[in-house]
Amino acid sequence: MKLSQKLAYSFGAVATALSYQAFSTYVIFFYVDIVKLPPSLAAVGMLIYAVWNAINDPLMGFISDHTHTRWGRRIPYIALGAIPFGLVYSLLWHPPAFDYAQPLQLFLYFVVFICFFDFFYTITILNWSSLYPEMFPRFRERTEVNAYRQTFGLVGMLVGVVLPPLIFGSLGWGAMGTVFGLVIAVSLLITLFGSREHLEYSREKQLPLLASFKATLKNRSFLTFVFANLFVQYSFTLILATIPFFVKYYLDAPAGATAAILAAAFLTAIPMVYVWQKVAPALGAKRSFMFAMLALALALFPLFFVTTFNGALACALLLGVGIAGFIEVIDLLLSDVIDEDETKTKTRREGMYFGANAFITRFAIALNALTIGFVFMSTGYNPYIFTQTRDFIFGLRLLIVAFPMGGILLALLIIAFYPLVGTSLHQMKARLKEMHNKKGVA
Repeated sequence: MKLSQKLAYSFGAVATALSYQAFSTYVIFFYVDIVKLPPSLAAVGMLIYAVWNAINDPLMGFISDHTHTRWGRRIPYIALGAIPFGLVYSLLWHPPAFDYAQPLQLFLYFVVFICFFDFFYTITILNWSSLYPEMFPRFRERTEVNAYRQTFGLVGMLVGVVLPPLIFGSLGWGAMGTVFGLVIAVSLLITLFGSREHLEYSREKQLPLLASFKATLKNRSFLTFVFANLFVQYSFTLILATIPFFVKYYLDAPAGATAAILAAAFLTAIPMVYVWQKVAPALGAKRSFMFAMLALALALFPLFFVTTFNGALACALLLGVGIAGFIEVIDLLLSDVIDEDETKTKTRREGMYFGANAFITRFAIALNALTIGFVFMSTGYNPYIFTQTRDFIFGLRLLIVAFPMGGILLALLIIAFYPLVGTSLHQMKARLKEMHNKKGVA
């Protein structure tokens, strides 16, 4: 495949990262601190969102695996879902004016649009992600293309978490939603120019629904991968969601400081992705993941003692090293899981695995909301005042350091049991190559 096609396909990561990171970083801050949705209702809304994921993600993955068209299994969903996704994302940040004394209407709007957001995110991003293991079967090519994907993804993260304070500070939250919705739609349409599918996989007989779920949830490699990923995502999203509050109430800094801190982490991560691209083939995906987690933990620890903006900025620079490692290897691990599954079930089921992964890891947002809701309510947070209680200030330090470090340690413990490494991995790849030769897949 030409470099231009690899880059076009990889550009879809802009939509993936921008939409999800802006959502996970700012949606609670926006609805709780700006439009005054009670924190308890925000937590309930995010729990409903998590339940919706229980249906949406794995079911959409199953449907995608079973789709048969002349254009393939994945590409039609990306093409048809790109523009509606951008429109829904814009409306998420345009809630009508509601009476603060009657928050139920705002709560219903919040729930409806976060669920619509997830529906179109799944339709487009799940199918875009599912193309990656199929299009790039070799490990070194996967590391190369994933470096491009994650570079675009980091740009999307940078835009999604750094620019919002600058945009809503001057133009408003609604303008931010409209701009981001347009970028999401355009980037997904661009990715179609580099997307290709093996029609041989479309002709395979897929597993029935219950058998597909059972085979996925019995896969030891997948279970160790996905629960490690869940706790890393919990840590990562909790840090991002806490930073706006940490900057405003703990560092007593303007909104632009949030942008600077997040930019420091992501700007460090962009060149470090290419360092991890070189490291991963030597260490292997599993050990690379573990080293990335250690780097994240070491960067987080000093934040507990930081009291100045410059100190927070330095910690953010260090965080970029671990972030780069995590995003470079996480899809390499899942791709190996999907390859192993094909040797067992005789069919490619990327949709189911990416759907199940999305379903389980999205509970990170619900855990995030519960953690924030518990700390806020137990420490006396009041969105109508600027000077918060000492208990709340201490709670912010727990949210940005202690809880994320706990998640990282759990991820390290779980990933230690991931079995696709060394001889086991090489033997699986040999069986897979033989199987592809029989299927006629080049």
